[in-house]
Amino acid sequence: MAEAKRVERPLSPHLQIYRWHIPMLTSILTRITGHALVAGVLLGVWWLLAAAISDEYFAVADAVATSWFGDLVFTGSLWAVWYHYLAGLRHLYYDAGHGLDIPTAEKLGWACLIGSVVLTVITILLVQ
Repeated sequence: MAEAKRVERPLSPHLQIYRWHIPMLTSILTRITGHALVAGVLLGVWWLLAAAISDEYFAVADAVATSWFGDLVFTGSLWAVWYHYLAGLRHLYYDAGHGLDIPTAEKLGWACLIGSVVLTVITILLVQ
């Protein structure tokens, strides 16, 4: 029996010519932010439950929630809410059959990214 000749083929998609596209990145970020919002919700629920349980337990939860870690989680969650909201509006626009060409999809992706950062900063400034 003849030996099979092994042909070296590139990975698919070929890693030397492949590049990330903004619609792909924003689609992945939509899923990540949807799941990451759970961290902010869990921290907020823990804080509220601690307030209902005891003063000592609330002091611990409040120390975590108001620390740099809590600020990071809540700020990240705020950005995730704005990003997820804008991405949802973008998908509603897509569902209506608009913006499906590549240049428009890229512009809408950048609008989601930049818009979410701007809205997060505005929200932080208004709340302080």
